[in-house]
This record gives sequence, structure tokens and C-alpha cells, in this order.
Amino acid sequence: MPDILPPVHPGEILREEYLLPLAMSAGSLAKKLGVPRTRIERIVTETAPVTTDTGLRLAKFFTTSPEFWMNLQASYDLKISARALQADLDRIERYEAA
Repeated sequence: MPDILPPVHPGEILREEYLLPLAMSAGSLAKKLGVPRTRIERIVTETAPVTTDTGLRLAKFFTTSPEFWMNLQASYDLKISARALQADLDRIERYEAA
């Protein structure tokens, strides 16, 4: 099944669904989470992944689940990897039981 929509980085969700509506800066969020400002800035600019440490902190602060953040990251990673490996994956024949 081909992907119709492009992969969505968890940083886009954090920025568009949480920070912008709250008028909160990455630096302010970082301070509240007890992490370096650059960590949150890199996530919201979609240049760094959400780690388990950050996912746990985001979940606590925003009253979500850590799985929410980690599933966003895993989904993004899988879609990016699938695109990069498409030619190799196309050469793999499916296993068929006798």
C-alpha cells in the first residue's frame, strides 16, 4: 500500500499541535522539561528524533502517553527507511509456505 501522505516528524506535531497553540517557545518547554534548549529546538525543526527520555518528559508535561511520542517517532523512522530501502525491499521475494 503506497503512502499518500509524506512522513510526519514528531517535531511537527510538537510544534503545530502543542507549542504554537500554547504560544510556548522551545526554550520555555525545555526549561519546564529540564532538558537543554537545543534538544527541543532540534526536535521542532525536525532535525533530531524524539528519544525515550524526551518522550517520557513530553508525556508527563502534556498529559499524554510516552507511547504516543514514541509511536510518532517509530512511524516516521519506518517511512523514511522504507523509502530509502525501496529498491532493496523490492528485490526480496516473499516467503510462501508449501
